[in-house]
Amino acid sequence: MKLLLLFLCWCLLLALCWPLGLLAVVLFPVVWLALLPFRVVGITVSAILALLKALLFLPARLLGYRG
Repeated sequence: MKLLLLFLCWCLLLALCWPLGLLAVVLFPVVWLALLPFRVVGITVSAILALLKALLFLPARLLGYRG
């Protein structure tokens, strides 16, 4: 649904101001590639925090707590 709404907004932009719509199509992959390292860092930080949480709750789980 989100993709359909994005596509409809792009079609509206293309109809109202076609140079800006074409610029959006050209720049979208460039922006996506530029933001890719930040996504990788976010996934890495999330994994490290999940590991830290697992290590902190390990003693409680060994003692039988099932929260």
